[in-house]
Amino acid sequence: MTETRSLQNYINGQWCVSRATESISVTNPATSEDLGKVPVSPATEVDRAATAANITQQDWRRVPPQERIQYLFKLKGLLERDFESLAQTITIECGKTLKESQGELRRAIENVEVACGIPTLMQGVNLEDIAQGIDEIMIRQPVGVAAVIAPFNFPAMIPFWFMPYALACGNTYIVKPSEKVPLTMEKVFHLLEETRLPNGVVNLVHGAKETVDAILEHPLIRAISFVGSSPVARYIYSQAAAHGKRVQCQGGAKNPIIVLPDADLEMTTRIVIDSAFGCAGQRCLAASIALTVGSVRDSFREAIATTARERKVGFGLDEGIQMGPVITEGSQQRIEGLIDRGTQEGAQLLVDGRKANIPGYEKGYFVRPTILDGVEPESAIAGTEIFGPVLGLMHVNDLEEAIALINQSPWGNMACLFTSNGAAARKFRYEVEAGNIGINIGVAAPMAFFPFSGWKESFFGDLHGQGRHAVEFFTQTKVVIERWPKNWSRHF
Repeated sequence: MTETRSLQNYINGQWCVSRATESISVTNPATSEDLGKVPVSPATEVDRAATAANITQQDWRRVPPQERIQYLFKLKGLLERDFESLAQTITIECGKTLKESQGELRRAIENVEVACGIPTLMQGVNLEDIAQGIDEIMIRQPVGVAAVIAPFNFPAMIPFWFMPYALACGNTYIVKPSEKVPLTMEKVFHLLEETRLPNGVVNLVHGAKETVDAILEHPLIRAISFVGSSPVARYIYSQAAAHGKRVQCQGGAKNPIIVLPDADLEMTTRIVIDSAFGCAGQRCLAASIALTVGSVRDSFREAIATTARERKVGFGLDEGIQMGPVITEGSQQRIEGLIDRGTQEGAQLLVDGRKANIPGYEKGYFVRPTILDGVEPESAIAGTEIFGPVLGLMHVNDLEEAIALINQSPWGNMACLFTSNGAAARKFRYEVEAGNIGINIGVAAPMAFFPFSGWKESFFGDLHGQGRHAVEFFTQTKVVIERWPKNWSRHF
């Protein structure tokens, strides 16, 4: 029998065995195969990483930005070189299809590319003669040591919403990957090691809540990024802020889409299916509720149900698979329990994905696409983030009623509209209260040069990941007012 491999931390340029007394199994969700053990690193190891990062940052910030980005150029090349291997690792530990894993990794690389523009993006501003002979300038300087607490659903992409910008801006960095999917980031750190970054610039610390709390409380860590559920986002935000850190926390969602009678039904159905059931619904931009308006109700319901039943479910490395498993057996049970609750609250089970039996993968954590029709706006299921392949259907009379329903929700991550009417589209994007808006788009995921927005209970903070928001988050502004008079006076 092969001994299960224990993962190591990467601190100050060295791979090191954790002194953790507890470890967590990492499993392939399609097969339940044991992939390794991840240590629950104690606070002392977070301290080692933070201390090393802090010492290194004093020199790293003095490296010219055009030299710092050379390491990112090298990293991009290495990510491209090992693209297929990394994508396969994502699928094996996370469960998504290979195509989805490839798409995720491409988005990660795009953030590296954008961060390579830091010599321009990090520039300040200046104004001469704010008073006679007096000039004022604003410059950006790095925050110091920063960290990300990453989720399981995008093990490659989400750390890259933050890390490339932090490094390019002159910060040093600590990554705490999800204990459910640590293998992808382990591979990424081997590539970072190949770039020959100075020791201590990047650090990898595995763990769970004990490790997270140590990050939140450590005085040398000045900035924290998080993506996960809203209850945990609220906890991270409040605890980190209480310890004087700047924080950005992306929370959960219950993303609505509206289908108007003038929408292209075939296109809309195909896009909504991919949005609701892509990545097995385990993404913060998955469509969760479809609001049909007026006469489109019956035709959309029939089309979406037929297409959902046809979706091919299985192991993401197999040919032709369109949807993989959910991440754990606990998630599978929780999702099926929420489907039960939906029916108890009066919703009709149009497509039932419970008790999925996938030939050859009977031990996997599968839930097939599920559609609940007639979900009541006041029901608990209507406001619960299921985070699985479940789409609820509601019906409204007009666009105004649909927008009102969306705006009364505590969530504000994404909202989408399907229509051929430009006036309706403008009204929607102008009035709806959500941070990411899609018009005839099912997953309104911003490109790397735009911020990944989010409103209300879906985001805690003020600056988001990616693009210029990331540059602002990982820098602090310094204003300098100066004059060099020949004759000193008290006049300003």
